[in-house]
Amino acid sequence: MSNKIKLGVVGYGNLGKGAVKAIKATEDLELVAVFTRRDPEALKLDDPDAKAVHIDNAGNYQNDIDVMLLCGGSATDLPEQTPYFASMFNTVDSYDTHAKIPEFYQMVNEVATKHHTTAIISTGWDPGLFSLNRVMADAILPNGENYSFWGKGLSQGHSDAVRRVNGVKNGVQYTIPSEEAIEQVRSGANPELTKSGKHRRVCYVVAEKDADKAAIENEIKTMPNYFADYDTEVNFISEEELERDHSKAPHGGFVIRSGNTGEANKQIYEFSLTLDSNPEFTSSVLVAYARAAHRMSQENQFGAKTVYDVAPAYISPRSAEALRRDYL
Repeated sequence: MSNKIKLGVVGYGNLGKGAVKAIKATEDLELVAVFTRRDPEALKLDDPDAKAVHIDNAGNYQNDIDVMLLCGGSATDLPEQTPYFASMFNTVDSYDTHAKIPEFYQMVNEVATKHHTTAIISTGWDPGLFSLNRVMADAILPNGENYSFWGKGLSQGHSDAVRRVNGVKNGVQYTIPSEEAIEQVRSGANPELTKSGKHRRVCYVVAEKDADKAAIENEIKTMPNYFADYDTEVNFISEEELERDHSKAPHGGFVIRSGNTGEANKQIYEFSLTLDSNPEFTSSVLVAYARAAHRMSQENQFGAKTVYDVAPAYISPRSAEALRRDYL
């Protein structure tokens, strides 16, 4: 009998494919199955030992899976999938609609608490790693301001939201930070910045044949929580151009806090990421937090959790002794 933590993956888009690769890179985790809305027979998994199973049959695997990784989009998938799967499995997701996280947490917490499961929500790098650094910087430098910048990079959540618009066949969205704003923050000026003053958003859209492009552009630019508060540019291109010029998914960003200690000592706290593949990095974070979900469940720490509730030791494959010896 294997002592490995057994995982399932829901969804086999870019995030799901990244999760399969991340699991293969570990020694303590094992992929049992990928659950899909597509025909399982048509799915070519990057793991010959894993099964492809239709999502409707996921409930049959409650005794075989320790943690389910939910790799759908935040716009429509996760609000339905996380509470559904949390009623049967421990779960980890990357829900990233920041404004709606409190209500998402409450919804998932109610289900997970009732069914004695552990559901770690909103993991990844933002929300997730950036969230941790915002809290630490704020605690260390109470006399200061936090700033988060994203990009230049392709956003998974925003691209998914673009693709959900009626008449859109495919599309991506890039978040572009203001270099001027970043330099102001790094100088310690503590500027007051609006959302549009920190970033702009650029979309590349492949429209369905005979689709109303003006309607598509308007729906994207007025979409709440995604584009309405930003300077948003929508470009219509061909499928060939999308494949040629936008098939990779680089991203990254910064959390910067500028603050004072004592009377006049200026301190700058900065955490940054530079990513060749946004989905592969995000899925790697989900896989690490699957360890935490399993371990916390074994300790009867049920309900919805965020990265703030998870001690770093829970996500590491290393023992407490090894962590103290090698990393402390």
